Formats: sequence, C-alpha cells, structure tokens
Amino acid sequence: MSELVLSNARIVLADDVVNGSVLVRDGLIADIDATNRGSGEDFEGDYLIPGIVELHTDHLENHYRPRPGVFWDPLAALHAHDVQIAGSGITTVFDAVRIGSDLDLPDMFDHAQKLVDAIRIGPDQGWLRADHFVHLRCELPTSDVLDHFEAFADHPQTRLASVMDHTPGQRQFRSLEDYKRFYAKHMGRTESEMQAYLDARQAEHDLYSAKNRAAIVAGAHKLGLALASHDDVTLAHIEQAADEGIAIAEFPTTLEAAAAAHDAGLAVLMGAPNVVRGKSHSGNVSASDLVAAGLLDILSSDYVPFALLQAVFLLPQRIDDIGLPDAVATVTRNPAKAAGLVDRGEIAIGKRADLVRVSNHARVPGVRAVWKEGARIS
Repeated sequence: MSELVLSNARIVLADDVVNGSVLVRDGLIADIDATNRGSGEDFEGDYLIPGIVELHTDHLENHYRPRPGVFWDPLAALHAHDVQIAGSGITTVFDAVRIGSDLDLPDMFDHAQKLVDAIRIGPDQGWLRADHFVHLRCELPTSDVLDHFEAFADHPQTRLASVMDHTPGQRQFRSLEDYKRFYAKHMGRTESEMQAYLDARQAEHDLYSAKNRAAIVAGAHKLGLALASHDDVTLAHIEQAADEGIAIAEFPTTLEAAAAAHDAGLAVLMGAPNVVRGKSHSGNVSASDLVAAGLLDILSSDYVPFALLQAVFLLPQRIDDIGLPDAVATVTRNPAKAAGLVDRGEIAIGKRADLVRVSNHARVPGVRAVWKEGARIS
C-alpha cells in the first residue's frame, strides 16, 4: 500500500473550492479533508486541480514535422511532446493524427503509421509521463482516408475519431475569397495555380466526402470510439451529426451551430488559444462568447498545450457567471466524460489521483507539480 498526502491546498472540487488536504492511496483518491488537519506535502495555499484531459492537440505532429519537409524521429518527437504536455498539467492526452492523403502529403499513411506506432510503443517502454491515446482526424474528401481508418482504428489506444472536411468553400473557410487570402501567400502559388488547386480540392470533395463520412461513422460506432464533428457551421451540419450519434461538436464556427449542438446534447469543444487571444485566428466565433452564452463544454489546447491552464484561470476573470470549478471542468471532467473515461477528471473519492499543483500568484498560472495515479511525473 502506498500513500500520499497533499495538504494546505485550495482544492478545486466539482462545485466548490475548499481549503484542505487530499489523501491518495494506491493511485486513487481515498479521502478529502476540508478541515486541513492532514500532514504531508505543504501546498502553501496553492491550488490543487484534477489532471487535465486533452482531446485535441496537433502538438505531436508539430514535433514530428517541425519544418516543412523535415520529419523527426517519431519516438523522439513523442518524448518531447510528452514532456511539454506533462509540464502543462495534462495527464491524459488524445494525440491528433491526421489521416487521408492530399496533394501536399501524398504519403500520409506512412507518417501516420510512424506516429501511431510511437504512441502504441511508448507506454510499454515506461518513460511516458502522461496517458496517451490516439485521436484519428479523418479528412473526408480524400481517396484513402477509409483505408487509413481501417488500419488504425481497431486498437485499444485509439479512442476518438473526428470527421472533418477542409475543402475550400466548406465549413472553416466558407468564403473562397477568405481562403485565397489566408493561403495564397503561405502556399506561394500564383492566382492560376491557386484556382487549379481549389478546383482539384472541390472535385475530391464531391467524389469522396459523403461516402467516406458514412463509412467512418459506422466503423467508429462498431468499435465503440467516441466521435467528433469538426468545424460545424449550420443547423444542417448539427442535425446530421446528431442523427449520426456523434458526441462532440469540435470547433463550431458560428454561434448558431454551437447553440444547436448544445440543444442536441453534443458537447461543444473550442480551442483554449481562442480564449487566451480573445478571438479565433481564422475569424470564427469567439470561445469566450460561447462560455458567456452557456454553450461551451470542453476546451482543447489545439496548438499551445499551456493555453489550457491559462484559459482556466482567465475565464473567471472575464466572465461573471463562471467560477473556477466550472472553468476547470472544461479541461477535466467534461472532456473525460465525452471520451468515456469515467475514472478521472475530478477530485472525488475513488477517482484516479491525477492531480496538478498550480500557483496563481504571477501574471500567468504556474504548474509546480503533477501526479498521475499518485506518482509524481513533473
């Protein structure tokens, strides 16, 4: 039997913040003492929150492909990613792996295979700090996304799949002119080359998107994977997702879509960088506006892991109707529930002792210690 006592902490519970101590026994939370009589590691009044549960981060891919045309050793990329994830207070992470080849990366399967293999091998080698699962990001308007899905979906570490369509003129970039302005300089193409690119992408959408979506949704349900719909814009998008039994509306781009998703019982997920910056990088609806409207359930770090903790402590400062427990729930209890992880995401007796010590005395919160199942990992 192993025990750990964390005392003199401001403990963020599901609906309150209490001063006290937490007893951890054999990796689980065994007791919560609000009288603060426990002896053990003195938190000096720092916050104790549940370990963060991250459903959508591109950060592993960024370590694997740090520059265009540069691909890093996948295990080394996972190691670097894991260190930063744990140091940001994230104890459970769903690593996004894009599947479906496109004109820029025709060998997508090989890259996805390397990343998925690393995520599967890493836990066996004992050096990963956080729990890592696979989130398959399924680009629907591609010829081989279904083959990729079938290769990677049936494995215990694959727990989540999102259906997405980044065709110009669809969803995130409804306006072709906005798409051209956003990407023309980045892609370094002439106007005629850009138009040819747009025509090719739209033809792929017409040929593949609908049938791939139907097959992947059916396959995910058969395997028991959680499902997310990406960049929903309209009521029709949400109605389709609800009819398909999708659980998560991932980055809805409009207030209308977020409200419809909320009414339909889908968990609404937005990016924490959107909260920190106060706006979307692509001009879509603000995550803070959704919080104020009572429409946001889950935050993801998307491309900045530490943004989750920043957003948690910013929201109560910016929005009168949200307290710290509700803000913390957007990165802990709510994502755990949406992903079917009922053993974590909350400081409650019997839950996993995934815990984070947070100091909030400076301009940004600071992670001082992280435990996973009662073991110190950062």
